[in-house]
Amino acid sequence: MVEVINLTEQYPQALTIAGSDSDGSAGMQADLHTFFRRHIYGTAVMTAAVAGNSYGIHDSVTLPTSFIDQEFKDLADDYQVKASKTGMLADSELIRTVIKNYQKYDFGPLVVDPVITTKHGNMLLEESAYKTLRDELIPLATVITPNFFEAQKLAEMEINTKDDMIKAAQKLKDLGAANIMIKGSHHHPGQKEVSDYVLLESGKSFWLTGDFFDTDRKNGTGDSLSACIAAELARGNDVETAVRIAKKFVDIAIENEINVGHEFRPINHWAPGYPDPTDSTTEK
Repeated sequence: MVEVINLTEQYPQALTIAGSDSDGSAGMQADLHTFFRRHIYGTAVMTAAVAGNSYGIHDSVTLPTSFIDQEFKDLADDYQVKASKTGMLADSELIRTVIKNYQKYDFGPLVVDPVITTKHGNMLLEESAYKTLRDELIPLATVITPNFFEAQKLAEMEINTKDDMIKAAQKLKDLGAANIMIKGSHHHPGQKEVSDYVLLESGKSFWLTGDFFDTDRKNGTGDSLSACIAAELARGNDVETAVRIAKKFVDIAIENEINVGHEFRPINHWAPGYPDPTDSTTEK
């Protein structure tokens, strides 16, 4: 049976504030793939454009702040954005432009993917931009989703145990973010699982544990996780439901590989078996 869609229905709308990735695997494109897969209408404020492919990034440009201001205004004048997320923000001027516009317009709860380091721990931001993100953007966040190395940087501590992750999450909460999801380490040889730690604004905390997939098809994982959280917040779900769905969403997308590209390849947003918005993932 063909599904009949009511075109007059007001679809939930979400916003990604991110750079364009020309190969579609990460950045704004991964966010929009995720919004679409979660039945959310995706809008975008493009902050930069990257020329690259699965072998690497070969060039990039940052858009003028006046253009970014106009993108925000045009969306605010027409659309009803219910949740937003940020991705890679290249420098302090760009971060402050995003902050100014987010405070000016009502674009719902904000999910900050604090793109500070790579999944291998290499710094992506200069120190001045890092401080602006930490001190000025993170306090606006409804949810932040740092990877293992970003959590260490923000918390100013090494994370070696689960107790360390718990302490780090509290330090991140002290920076002003309402809810924290620290993505667990996945760089240990032979590991079988990855455990993420979530600390909610209410004080409730829990672990989300999933299988570790030894694959080179992981590009866009962090983007898609934060985008899925934003999508579920736009739908009206609470933060706990949103992060549980996002964890399962990404795990399924990694497990069901897609044969695109040649080296560092994308996750599979088409993978079957995505959870219903009311579903939850397994706690361990």
